[in-house]
Amino acid sequence: MTAPARTAAYHAVRAITAGSEDLPFALAHSRRSLTDERDRALVAEIVTGTMRWLRSLDYLIEHFAARPAGKLDPEVLAILRLSTYQLLHLDRVPASAVVDDAVDLTRAARKPSASGFVNAVLRSLLRQRNKLPLPPRPPAPDRAAQLAYLGITHSHPEWLVSRWLDRHGFDAAEAWVQFNNATPALTVRVNTLRATVEEAIATLAADGVETERTRFAPDGLVVTEGNPLRRPQDGLVFVQDEASQLVPLIVGAQPGERVLDLCASPGGKTVALAAAMRDQGTIVACDVRPRRIALLEETIQASGTTCVSIQRVPSSGPLPFDAPFDRVLVDAPCSGLGTVRRDPDIRWRRREDDLATFAAQQTALLDRAAACVRADGRLVYATCSSEPEENEAVVERFLAAHDDWTLVDLRRAALPGHVQVLVDDRGMFRTLPFRDGLEAFFGAALGRRR
Repeated sequence: MTAPARTAAYHAVRAITAGSEDLPFALAHSRRSLTDERDRALVAEIVTGTMRWLRSLDYLIEHFAARPAGKLDPEVLAILRLSTYQLLHLDRVPASAVVDDAVDLTRAARKPSASGFVNAVLRSLLRQRNKLPLPPRPPAPDRAAQLAYLGITHSHPEWLVSRWLDRHGFDAAEAWVQFNNATPALTVRVNTLRATVEEAIATLAADGVETERTRFAPDGLVVTEGNPLRRPQDGLVFVQDEASQLVPLIVGAQPGERVLDLCASPGGKTVALAAAMRDQGTIVACDVRPRRIALLEETIQASGTTCVSIQRVPSSGPLPFDAPFDRVLVDAPCSGLGTVRRDPDIRWRRREDDLATFAAQQTALLDRAAACVRADGRLVYATCSSEPEENEAVVERFLAAHDDWTLVDLRRAALPGHVQVLVDDRGMFRTLPFRDGLEAFFGAALGRRR
């Protein structure tokens, strides 16, 4: 790794762990000065991997440094974290080069007195890297041992794995954390306003991008070779997680209807709704912040749809719509704990008491959206959270406060058969990583009585 790339990775890790930037922003900022695509890719891999394995890395650093991570200078800790990650999870850089780079970076960070310490910690770790002192998989049920293994060895917050363990059991929780720590494949959704899935597969292949069909999403493709982002951005495909692609199916939008997509940016679900409506009818796509509106406009323009209008809405108070909508989608802002695999730093940015705050905001948003739905219309509430406080609890709270609304049983909805298996015994949509191999998403459809 070149000196500029090494420095870029260091600054990104520092910014994320200090809380000043999230991972996508830190990566974009840190790679801006790099011209070699190989350096850019390596920086992304190191920074993402460091954040994914952060708790395990800190546990090992504390062991070999014989002191708490919090007692180390932030600069030194960041260098040890990214270097430990490389030693344990990457083999493209020789171990000796990783250690030498770490020492050089410590000096460049104006911590020359710590260079010998960094060298000693990393070389001690190297000597034991085939027998690391991490909590082993417990051979028998022992809650404390299970939590240590799930949380430390698999690098997740204890409060979160404790919840998954209680709800789903040890084997499922283990499969979940393993899923989260695997590098996700790039998934795209074919814009069927421009081409059929078969046509898109052929076009991508001609551009050197090989794909295979997704398991559940009817218009989804998993990229197996090549990079679709390097081909002309003609609106043929949009990057979108497979579980996210399934949410518009719950809306059930039909040609000629009037549909509101309330939290629409970046626009993937809006384009899917337009395709389901065959670009006939009206979709009003909204968001709150100017930057997200700009992103939404970019997606809609690239898609070629003509039935979508974009409107910025206020973050509170009544929504500015006079005519009611046939269907309203509320893809609510949430903790994002269902997307830990794709956003590994989110596991460290969230706290358990955040859930109540998100739930209160989600309930208020659902109340606002409900006022826009016509009688006999459908309101769909969705999140990318794994936690019940943000999911069924919000739906239950809403129904308890609105006796003119009822839960639509999605088991009886016109969903593709392979999607029906993702509907639970209460008629709500739910994906589970350990069961479905998908990020954890939730969706519920609500119907307004006449």
